[in-house]
Amino acid sequence: MTQVAPYGTWVSPITAADVASEDARPGWLGWVSGDLWWTESRPNEGGRVTLMRRRAAPAASPVAEAVEEMLPAPWYVRSRVIEYGGHPWAARPAGRPGPVVFANWADQRLYRLEPEAPGSEPRPVSPVPEISAGMRFADLFIHPELDEVWCVRETRTGPAPTDVTRDIVAVPLDGSAAEDPRLIRVLAASHHFLCCPRLSPDGERLSWIGWDHPSMPWDETVLCVAEVTAGQAGSAKVVVGGGRQAIVQAEWAGPRTLVYVNDPDGWWNLYRLELPSGEPEAPHPQALCQREEEFGGAMWQLGQRWLAPLADGTIAAVHGRGASQLSILGADGVLRAVHSPYTEWASCLTASGTEVASVAASPQCPHEVVRVDAVSGEISVVRAAPAGAADPAYLPQPQARTVRAADGRDIHATVFPPRNPAFTRPPDQPPPYVVFVHGGPTGRTSMVYDLEISYFTSRGIGVTQVNYGGSTGYGRAYRERLVHNWGLVDTADCAEVARALAAEGTADGSRLAIRGGSAGGWTTACSLVTDGIYQGGVIYYPILDLAGWRTGETHDFESQYLESLVGPWPEASAVYHDRSPVNRADHLSAPFLLLQGLEDVICPPLQANRFLDRVAGRGIPHAYLAFEGEQHGFRRAETIVAALEAELSFLGQVLGFEPPDVPRLRLVT
Repeated sequence: MTQVAPYGTWVSPITAADVASEDARPGWLGWVSGDLWWTESRPNEGGRVTLMRRRAAPAASPVAEAVEEMLPAPWYVRSRVIEYGGHPWAARPAGRPGPVVFANWADQRLYRLEPEAPGSEPRPVSPVPEISAGMRFADLFIHPELDEVWCVRETRTGPAPTDVTRDIVAVPLDGSAAEDPRLIRVLAASHHFLCCPRLSPDGERLSWIGWDHPSMPWDETVLCVAEVTAGQAGSAKVVVGGGRQAIVQAEWAGPRTLVYVNDPDGWWNLYRLELPSGEPEAPHPQALCQREEEFGGAMWQLGQRWLAPLADGTIAAVHGRGASQLSILGADGVLRAVHSPYTEWASCLTASGTEVASVAASPQCPHEVVRVDAVSGEISVVRAAPAGAADPAYLPQPQARTVRAADGRDIHATVFPPRNPAFTRPPDQPPPYVVFVHGGPTGRTSMVYDLEISYFTSRGIGVTQVNYGGSTGYGRAYRERLVHNWGLVDTADCAEVARALAAEGTADGSRLAIRGGSAGGWTTACSLVTDGIYQGGVIYYPILDLAGWRTGETHDFESQYLESLVGPWPEASAVYHDRSPVNRADHLSAPFLLLQGLEDVICPPLQANRFLDRVAGRGIPHAYLAFEGEQHGFRRAETIVAALEAELSFLGQVLGFEPPDVPRLRLVT
């Protein structure tokens, strides 16, 4: 029997601790001697990331071995390259036994692990840097013939965030460079940013992607190739890219054949490039599959993989428009979907022979490690979702929506109505709604199982995620709506969706809130100082002062991001000043909750402190929670629990309900 109760007061079995445990999701897959490996986070161990393995089934057994953890605490597999990190481990090519090399979070050194020597301690193969954690590695592979790991290296050269150099290097696996850094050989240093180093099957060519400021990797990149002789790369040659093309991945499909993802026509599609054999003419790209869909995405981390060439000449690809699926592109040019219960596939494809593995999810299923036979289409689950996943009856039933704005532009969103089988609403009362704003801002949300959303919807609070103009998944034109308009288009699109839901009776227009982190925190703060539609906002680790952020208060990767989002510096300095929430505190009329990690180098605490100083004494109810040991994005279970419970209490106070199961958050003025 259901109980009638006000929205927001419904009792839910989904706790903040459940949400924190959900963060133990898999990623960064790869093959080691026929076994599948991946990383997996541990929120209850301070957010540590470990390496997991599932052995292939013995020939005589139809059942695969159990999943096992390969690195105990305190080992923490995570790279800090460009601060957002990248693929942090590598092994010998499939079928060849040998060590596994990984980047350790604490010191950012590379370590060698011997998988077949249980109990052995990992040994360092890179040196102790002159600056603490100042030499970082990502996007690794082990050379098939040489006893070396080849990868992107990032080196801090001074105290400023932009005192950074990057190169592609070869690090000896015997540990000699741990004592003598001069033994690390530089292979390439063509651009300020480098990623995707790949060796051709015959070992004679090295390819990589490069770009320079002020471009971001979704603005403009180039694909480079260098001849390799005796383990040393020659001079770099740009073979394709530039001119408002953004290549985001390239893989070798033969000794002289590259397949890659590029967007010369406004959509990230698949292309092939045949390198000439000594001829002077430039190679000509061939489109493999042209669709108004995305076969790539925003490269926020080094080593993301949307495509994987297979041994039979086909290509596995993650693609879609506003969502993603896995398909196999045949030699005949036909794209054949892999039929599965999943609605979202992660950009971490890995292939061995004609088998593909990735991480996939759906609105009812958390992220799982999945293995696919590309020939038969057979799917097997390698790492299933945790057994304690939420009862499906308490999960929202999401709805994809497209809102048409007054000027005719389309805005893409997902709506998650409240749902709890034990409760129903009072008659004629629409629910309160919270607009969830994704980060980036060059990013997108996906319609998948998300306990953080269910935490609110199961308590009677509706959620809508908005893929505002600037989001990926809808082509270059859609994501470039945000050029010089950050703080305008994003806030307007979020407000349009909120108003549309209120106008149709889905949401209570008098009980709307907005929340977001990082760039989403910026949009939330901008919304609170420009639009009176919201009764409150929850701001996670935000950007609040554009001028400060542009002039040294963030890391190197994003230090010139605002050139495209806001305008050229210093010519547009007045825009930087006028658009920043820190300079518009007198326009703030709604309460807010501000949450910040004290070790955040991307959106540092000083921005939050500056905003709080401007708000002080203005009579705006607010709360500030700062967390020791947290960086950009909360990873510790206790932090996630504290933040969510504070957010629920805050929403209750500003939207007019009393949640029954969380401590009351104290707001000050």
